[in-house]
Amino acid sequence: MAITDAIINWRRFLKRRNCSPNTVKNYLNALKHFVIWLDVPIEDVTHTNVSRYIDYLMAKRLKPKTINCHLNSIRQFYHYMREEEHIQIPNPIRKNHTLRMSRPLPRHLKEEQVDALFKNLKGPRDNAIFMLMLRCGMRVEEVANLTLKVIDFKRRRILIEDGKGSKDRMVYMSNDALNAFLEYLRVRPASKVKKVFLVEKGPLTGQPISIRGIQKRMEYYARRTNLRISCHHLRHTMATQLLNADAELVTIQDLLGHDSIKTTQRYCRISNLKVQRDYYKAMEVIMQRTAGNPNNS
Repeated sequence: MAITDAIINWRRFLKRRNCSPNTVKNYLNALKHFVIWLDVPIEDVTHTNVSRYIDYLMAKRLKPKTINCHLNSIRQFYHYMREEEHIQIPNPIRKNHTLRMSRPLPRHLKEEQVDALFKNLKGPRDNAIFMLMLRCGMRVEEVANLTLKVIDFKRRRILIEDGKGSKDRMVYMSNDALNAFLEYLRVRPASKVKKVFLVEKGPLTGQPISIRGIQKRMEYYARRTNLRISCHHLRHTMATQLLNADAELVTIQDLLGHDSIKTTQRYCRISNLKVQRDYYKAMEVIMQRTAGNPNNS
């Protein structure tokens, strides 16, 4: 089988497995870079070739997470070739090829940073976009793909369809998020486009704003405010604020769409206000018990 045919079949296979378009694109892009780099046929690749490829990616200063994503894409392709196409070639990606990664704590914005960001936003569209991330915990791709049909204004809730991992979930709108959203809808140009947020300038005016388009807006505001911020930091900020307001971990897990409670538990390590309150509350109980014990006098 020609490598081109195999890649086309793999693409169809990924789509049948209901992988998101973004996942399919990333898998194929990683494999393309690997094939272009190779100096041997793909069926003759050994673990030594893979090690050299890792060195090549590291020399390009790619982050360990990015390199591991490349390796996973290649691994999945070889697995497909063996299991689905029944081509008996060994998978050259070994477990020890995976680069070790640090697990930094989720970074969130302080109140003054949130204020600085929103004071510098230009126009109702950007305000609504970033308010949905901050108050509803929506991912950038979820905001970019948002349509009116999934919004229940009466109950102030949004159905996230086909989110990360192809999962649906329900999120809710605070008063300020709802007001920001309605303010944008009042000035949004009439359009047959189903997606809510549209490009406002340039040759693509009136078309849905892309994921990258939203990220570029955040990068613009990061430079304008001199803050190290990204769209994902707004999700982290919401989670931290909810935890500091004594929301249950399982509630935050559901709102953010985390598969594992362990992912949500990482916010506990940065939620200093809640830890502080819990400490003093517990200490008051301990000291009252100690004061009431006659054996301590």
